[in-house]
Amino acid sequence: MHTIEHTIGVFNRIVVQKTLQKKFYSAYRAYITGELIFGDNSRLIFLEVKDSEILTKDKYSYHYMDSGDNLVFRYDNAKHHHEIGSFPHHKHLPDGVIGCAEPCLEDVLYEIEEMISKFKKL
Repeated sequence: MHTIEHTIGVFNRIVVQKTLQKKFYSAYRAYITGELIFGDNSRLIFLEVKDSEILTKDKYSYHYMDSGDNLVFRYDNAKHHHEIGSFPHHKHLPDGVIGCAEPCLEDVLYEIEEMISKFKKL
């Protein structure tokens, strides 16, 4: 298992600025929040409430916005959208909500990297 810092470091080719805060409730439970700014001025604001003992996230949100602060996507596990088969995991898009598997920060950063590199090629 990698630390958040290690995961972000793997993507230093696209991350130009980072802010990270951790609050530990116990030796095994933490609230982690951060903001990553990318070379195209898009940004990701994220939070994870984790239980490190059993390696699960009780709560998460990965909110990605373009340089104008418009939603590109947001993954979260807020307990709404009961109609989605992957409840509580879902992905918000500008035109609606879809079901999805629970992502990790690394998955989200790979998705962002792919989007940034596609945009550069246009």
